[in-house]
Amino acid sequence: MPKVLIVSDSHSLTNEVTQIKERHRVDYMIHCGDSELDMDASELEGFLKVAGNCDFDNRYPNEQVTEIENVNFFVTHGHLYNVKSNLLNLAYRSKEYNAQVVCFGHTHIAGAEKSGNQLFINPGSIRQPRNRVEKTYAILEWDMLDDVYVTFYSLSGDTVDELNFHTSI
Repeated sequence: MPKVLIVSDSHSLTNEVTQIKERHRVDYMIHCGDSELDMDASELEGFLKVAGNCDFDNRYPNEQVTEIENVNFFVTHGHLYNVKSNLLNLAYRSKEYNAQVVCFGHTHIAGAEKSGNQLFINPGSIRQPRNRVEKTYAILEWDMLDDVYVTFYSLSGDTVDELNFHTSI
């Protein structure tokens, strides 16, 4: 069962990113931007990374497309797709790559939702959450594509049960 750690909007936090990495045994890690760290910062080692609107290291790509164990992922921060308004632009762009899972940040609002045949995941922010008190990140895991789980965690490592999501892709 592959596990993918998804973090976003850490805004210069270093110890916290390291603690999250060390807390969970995962197979893959994604940072959806606004780390405000250099591309080669040790805290981000092992992460698939993209640029956020607060990242100034121009080596970050704006988006990444990758396949993880036969599942197509599209990763971006979201600011270039107006995700604070709606997910339509992001959906159109990610469909160009046949993405089944779309990971993004920017809004600092944690949540997962399925639209059509795509799963959208925003892990929230581990620095400045919006719409809730908990600073959050997420772990995506699946056994079969009809048994997919998104588990949200607070910065302290507790699950945020009301955000957890079970679906198929």
